[in-house]
Amino acid sequence: MARSLPPRPSLSAPPAATDAGQPGQIEGVDESTWMDVIQKMDEVYSQLVLDEIELEQKNTELEQSQQFIFSVLSAMSDVLLVCDEHGVIEETNAALRELVGRSDATLRGMLFHDLLADEASGESVRQVLANATPSRQGEAVELNLLDAQGQSVPVDANCTPRIAPNGRRVGTVFVGRPTAEIKRAFHELRTAHEALKRAQQQLLHSEKMASLGRLVAGVAHELNNPISFVLGNVHALSRYSDRLRTYLEAVHADEPPARLAEMRSKLRIEHLLNDLPSLIEGTLEGAQRTADIVNGLKRFSAMDPEARVPVLLNDVIERAIHWVSKGTAPSFEMKWTPGPPCTVTGSAGQLQQVLMNLLQNACDAAASRAGESPVLWIDTEQDGSRVRLRLRDNGPGIPSEHLTRIFDPFFTTKPVGKGTGLGLSISYGIVEQHGGTLSARNHPDGGAEFTLELPLTE
Repeated sequence: MARSLPPRPSLSAPPAATDAGQPGQIEGVDESTWMDVIQKMDEVYSQLVLDEIELEQKNTELEQSQQFIFSVLSAMSDVLLVCDEHGVIEETNAALRELVGRSDATLRGMLFHDLLADEASGESVRQVLANATPSRQGEAVELNLLDAQGQSVPVDANCTPRIAPNGRRVGTVFVGRPTAEIKRAFHELRTAHEALKRAQQQLLHSEKMASLGRLVAGVAHELNNPISFVLGNVHALSRYSDRLRTYLEAVHADEPPARLAEMRSKLRIEHLLNDLPSLIEGTLEGAQRTADIVNGLKRFSAMDPEARVPVLLNDVIERAIHWVSKGTAPSFEMKWTPGPPCTVTGSAGQLQQVLMNLLQNACDAAASRAGESPVLWIDTEQDGSRVRLRLRDNGPGIPSEHLTRIFDPFFTTKPVGKGTGLGLSISYGIVEQHGGTLSARNHPDGGAEFTLELPLTE
């Protein structure tokens, strides 16, 4: 509130003469002294005027500061609550009042403990304040506030004690942010992420099954050889068992030695006994070969993305070349000399899927070049803690405008019905999951070249 000083008295002349003295004089006071008094009064009055002006300025500054603080508190999206040393609420901002659905008049003077939805929140605050020191302030705490409808409202708050100049705690300041929407969004994000992972695994498995389907013809031929070999040996063993049974029955019947010798020669028992070990060995070998083929298919088709075991890269390359050559890929010439053994950690089936996809694409690309038979090159080299594999073909290469999109999902350069556009994208993801990189370029000597880098097993 502005105040005004009384009118300044006219002090330019000494007072009128008294009844007992001369004009301009007071009894016992000469004119010089009186002028000094007048000057002092003038100085005092001037100082009063200056003090009044300064007071008005400070009042204006105080009002501006209060308005500034009010504007800041009102504009804050975070909630603010200030209470005294007894836990009585002294100040709140609009964000907190809106959050709990209570007015400023209701909150002021209310105990902070009555605003908490559960005892756990109160215990958390007490622990934070008990550990607070002037050099250690601003501890985070999770609170559940109680709104006007009695619902719990979660808040992540920063709890800071108010310390007086003498070091005594005189209250507490809480600044926080509601977390209900954040937690809900996080839950939805996590749900979406899990759904995306499942979809990714389904795509991965679908592409793997597509690759597996391309091998059916080759697998049938691959299985036919050892199975035919086993069947032939089993038929021979069946005939041998009949001849042995006939001869052993004669021995059991105590036939004369001459008769037994005749039967031994007629039934070719000596040849039979000499041939049995090789028949059994061949049958076991054929059965083992069949089991190896089946196990290889099972390893390739298994969905176990989390399994990470030491894998010999040369073995993966060899199996991939074998299956692609037995599948529906065009016949091709493979130029690969296995390098020094190197071990990577990962899923053998997934790495085989990547190499089979790269080999199949290289065969298809090279076969599209009229007048030349497909030729593929593979070379590997170790570079410190990583191994680098390069696969090149003698095809027409990749159009430059497609190089930046070659690993995009559903992007394919093959005719409609010849490719899903997922093979390279899934291969890229598999390699990334193994801590490696997959890149493509056009080789200076022609054709496309894919480079696969993987970390070596420590």
